[in-house]
Amino acid sequence: MKYCTRCVLPETFPGIRFDEEGVCQYCRETPDPEKRAAQKARLRARFEALVEKLRPRPGYHALMAWSGGKDSTYTLWLLREHYGLRVLAFTLDNSFTSPAALKNMRVVAENLAVDHIIVKPRFDLLRTIFLASAQQDSLYPPRALERASSICNSCMGLAKGIGLRLALERNVSSVIYGWSPGQIPLASALFRFTLPMLRTFLQTALLPLQAVAGDEIVPYFPSDWMVLRAADLPYNIAPLAFLDYSEEAALIRLRALGWEPPTDTDPNSTNCLLNAFANQVHIERRGYHPYAMELASLVREGYLRREEALARLETPSAPDVIAAVKVKLGLLPQP
Repeated sequence: MKYCTRCVLPETFPGIRFDEEGVCQYCRETPDPEKRAAQKARLRARFEALVEKLRPRPGYHALMAWSGGKDSTYTLWLLREHYGLRVLAFTLDNSFTSPAALKNMRVVAENLAVDHIIVKPRFDLLRTIFLASAQQDSLYPPRALERASSICNSCMGLAKGIGLRLALERNVSSVIYGWSPGQIPLASALFRFTLPMLRTFLQTALLPLQAVAGDEIVPYFPSDWMVLRAADLPYNIAPLAFLDYSEEAALIRLRALGWEPPTDTDPNSTNCLLNAFANQVHIERRGYHPYAMELASLVREGYLRREEALARLETPSAPDVIAAVKVKLGLLPQP
């Protein structure tokens, strides 16, 4: 497999082009570091100004989408301890949440003194969604699959729908995500929903799930009347995209909270057992690892060494984890 000589995008990545030095177009088009640093500084200033506005208000200041993984847990710590916000954490338990992640969440929620809601949809509904995501090529557009597998797109769409519904129900002004700096474009790291934007989101996130699961999925998303009666639509924020971030420093902070790195997941997840199966399906159907874009971005921005990123991409997922997922989904018989 040929990879970009500067990042880790492979020759199988859609639309990839290498120049005579073996460098991909994404590396060549990366903004100047000073320009990117200035953009991050502006976003940080906007975020901290928003925090100052929110802090005096009653009720919850932020709704945190908490997977139990290291990045979302570190983001939760930042909101609670560094910025002093009242946070309502919520978790989508997709029936494949790692037992170690669930234990981490119990311990950290108590140590940070945050309220925590776990939403666990019934398994037959989730199974229908995950099987369709694994088996249908056209559920999501190709661009959506450049950053995440079809299964992860379904899971994230459902989690975002639940988060927005909770925020609108409880009049929370911001929905926070613990995306790593490589998971989303910087331009998408802080914005406030408008009505057209929210309706576009609902269309892109709800409709694929509704197509395979029917109207059973609708109650997990905001309804039209809920959106129209909202006094203010929430902000959508991914703070790690523009705040100072070091994985090593984050892990030290998390261990002090009682969080422990799980040993029951694959190398690219610290919370989800389904991830290994989702990665395998994506690689088999599309020819490249769904984490390639994220890891390449982390390498370009200096958060991760290229050698470490390559090792993560090339480390095979645990076959026993994948087999257990297949059994639970009904793709393999019970042992």
